[in-house]
Amino acid sequence: MVFLSTVINGLSLGSIYAVIALGYTMVYGIAKMLNFAHGDIIMVGAYICFYMMGLFGLPPLVAVLISMVGCTVLGIVIERLAYKPLRSAPSLDVLITAIGVSYFLENSALLLFGANPKTFTSVVSMGPIVIGGLTIKATALVSIVVNIVIAVALTLFTQRGKMGKAMRAVSEDKGAAQLMGIDVNKTISLTFAIGSGLAAVAGVLLCSSYPTLYYMTGSMPGIKAFIAAVIGGIGSIPGAFLGGLILGVIEMLARTYISTKFADAIVFGVLIVVLLVRPAGLLGKQINEKV
Repeated sequence: MVFLSTVINGLSLGSIYAVIALGYTMVYGIAKMLNFAHGDIIMVGAYICFYMMGLFGLPPLVAVLISMVGCTVLGIVIERLAYKPLRSAPSLDVLITAIGVSYFLENSALLLFGANPKTFTSVVSMGPIVIGGLTIKATALVSIVVNIVIAVALTLFTQRGKMGKAMRAVSEDKGAAQLMGIDVNKTISLTFAIGSGLAAVAGVLLCSSYPTLYYMTGSMPGIKAFIAAVIGGIGSIPGAFLGGLILGVIEMLARTYISTKFADAIVFGVLIVVLLVRPAGLLGKQINEKV
């Protein structure tokens, strides 16, 4: 029972990583840039939901929707102000800018909300589900279901939706897509909007499962979600989904059977092994460039 409970908790944690990783992988797949501020948007989304429920007494679902809208707007603003002027800049410039935006969001949260952690009230009001001798938290089931729904919806959107096809075209060749009448800037902004909205959902799920909220809440989960995206194959939606689940299960098994102190080291070790064996990730495509 301990093993089964650990795996379920791992799938729950992995589902949160996967939702965050989906935001990473969409932005990288379309804009070919790593938005390292993505983890801090998670924190902003959790704070918005926290204050919507605490100060204004709004129902959890309404608070989550407002959080998603707030983070979506934030994502668009960040893209317009910080990343759009660097569209043709070297990747290193964009990376440094992303790190700068990340620190800006963290320190802004520190000034606005203070350094003291806050206790987050879970948006899932259901009690645990008991099956035989196995107790499953409702938040774990909700996290897994939400992850599956989001992954399926994004897959259908990119495969069949008009804007989804435009995103795939921009991902393949921005110049050719523009010649075909696709608004590249609008498509990239939409990608940031979707990714940031997903970050809000991930932030709420994360703080519902682990109810401590402070200005660095999204930092380590953001890094681990990036690892999940790389393991699955960054740029691949199924890869982000699979990578998140695998990473969550590995981390929980490590915490339960090895050591909580070395769990993070094991997670980073898995990344190194995957990059050595399959640099493109489990579901990533190996691209051969002609010289």
